[in-house]
Amino acid sequence: MKMSNRGVLSLRFNQDYGCFTCATESGLRIYNVDPLTQKLSQGVECVGSVAMAEMLFRTNILALVGGGSLPKFDEKAVLVWDESQKDPEQKILMDITFAQPVVAVRLQRDRLIVVLRNQVHVFSFPNNPQKLCSFDTRDNPRGLVEVSPFGRTLVFPGHKCGSVQVVDLEMTQPEHTVSPVTINTHQSELACLALDQKGKLLATASRKGTLIRVFDVATKKLVVELRRGADPAVLYCISFSADSAFLCASSDKGTVHIFAVKDTKLNRTSTFKKMGFLGPYVESQWGLASFTVAAECACICAFGSSSSVIAVCVDGTFHKYVFTSDGNCNREAYDVYLDMGEDME
Repeated sequence: MKMSNRGVLSLRFNQDYGCFTCATESGLRIYNVDPLTQKLSQGVECVGSVAMAEMLFRTNILALVGGGSLPKFDEKAVLVWDESQKDPEQKILMDITFAQPVVAVRLQRDRLIVVLRNQVHVFSFPNNPQKLCSFDTRDNPRGLVEVSPFGRTLVFPGHKCGSVQVVDLEMTQPEHTVSPVTINTHQSELACLALDQKGKLLATASRKGTLIRVFDVATKKLVVELRRGADPAVLYCISFSADSAFLCASSDKGTVHIFAVKDTKLNRTSTFKKMGFLGPYVESQWGLASFTVAAECACICAFGSSSSVIAVCVDGTFHKYVFTSDGNCNREAYDVYLDMGEDME
């Protein structure tokens, strides 16, 4: 998710949602989520302005892409960075340069995924790095891609408008041809993708932003259709809970919605259902709960511990809400993470 505000160029949770990276015009910061503490701050003198950063779980390994007004690294290159090294020259473990700007990067423990506007490249990682395969996509300026943290599923836009390609990373071996599976998810262009932790469920939203559809990756069948709202919106982020029972989504309306995926009876249904006013709307389910952040302020959202949802916004604010199965949602924490100093412990 990229959108500049207070110098923030992108925000990204790590794979277990316990940390998040903040790539800015003034360098890179890393925060622990619970409790909220700043764990790392690297200024422009060290890393330059950073367009995006991806953590490898809670390790010292990061993937960085330069950008912004004072870049030290090329926007066409991915640097794999080891923060544990003291010597700046030894921090760079890998440096892969491409013919076009990098629009997204993802890490698994043994795979590096790099996204260009019309291609996805998969590399072995970190030992003996080599390109394993490449896939062509339709124009993908948002860098839509997701990989399951504890599975082997990789998803990215297909060739047909509104379709998603699914790749089993287990099959991405040297000199092995991989044919992606295609799931047709929407009729209009995609805006958001999400996978659950094991890569069994895929959630998608189109640029219209009114519906979120959840698919079974193995069968390609629609599991549930969830309604964010009736008015079009820009969706910034979709995330599953660790047990895949819930899903949250943030949009430019300033609302973070929470939906039940497993026990869908918890979701609200339309009050107009019996009257037939909404036509096809009645077939989709409305959110279980919601809370608000600043409207039109891009944010990423994810589930924390004990039925909580975290929203981290580009205006520097951090929000934590706790929700109940009957739809109550109460704020538990609010902070301005950009104003925090580094945790010295």
